[in-house]
Amino acid sequence: MSVDTPLSDRVVVELKDVHAGYLPGVNILNGANLVARQGELIGIIGPNGAGKSTLLKAMFGLVNVRSGDVTLNGESIVGLKADKLVRRGVAFVPQTNNVFPSLSIEENLQMGLYQNPKIYAERLEFVCGIFAELGKRLKQRAGSLSGGERQMVAMSRALMMDPSVLLLDEPSAGLSPVRQDDAFIRVSDINKAGVTTIMVEQNARRCLQICDRGYVLDQGKDAYEGTGRDLLNDPKVIGLYLGTLGTDAA
Repeated sequence: MSVDTPLSDRVVVELKDVHAGYLPGVNILNGANLVARQGELIGIIGPNGAGKSTLLKAMFGLVNVRSGDVTLNGESIVGLKADKLVRRGVAFVPQTNNVFPSLSIEENLQMGLYQNPKIYAERLEFVCGIFAELGKRLKQRAGSLSGGERQMVAMSRALMMDPSVLLLDEPSAGLSPVRQDDAFIRVSDINKAGVTTIMVEQNARRCLQICDRGYVLDQGKDAYEGTGRDLLNDPKVIGLYLGTLGTDAA
């Protein structure tokens, strides 16, 4: 959302003291907390291995939550499978393998609507309002696209079900500097269209520049939390994290 736009106080997603991991007895998250209010753009940064992607996967039912709680609009969603979360308005874009390369752009978008194909025309219009170039290339095979274009298709497919919450795992990873900047602009556009957005990002500075609030994750816990601007100017965050995370944005 714009810095000048007042944000809602309504909590959409909340993580409370979440411990989670992939292997029995081994936790990646060790008491993680997060709050995302309606219309917010939340950025999650931190060193490699801090548990950032695991945090998103815990929200989307892809990793075992062993204790703590994840709530959506006040109701626990721990244990729910991905298809049920999509039905409830949660969308997830993984960092890799996020398109069907043998299918066309149009078929990829249709795959995003397998639960409700009747709203295809309406949602296609919305998606093309943000990603105009995709509308002109619907018949092109996704496998022939560049990394940045595939990222656009992946985000567009996630938006087809009209989610209230979008989870993005490193949308700028592997992209050229120009494409990275474009990815951040599109994330902002999606958020301005009213979608609460939670983004894990390697380019820490750029992420904090566009998000309403940010969380610095370290060793599976939230080490620092604040507005994007405050974290950018926090000497501890600069010294411990921003010196080794991401690149300076222009």
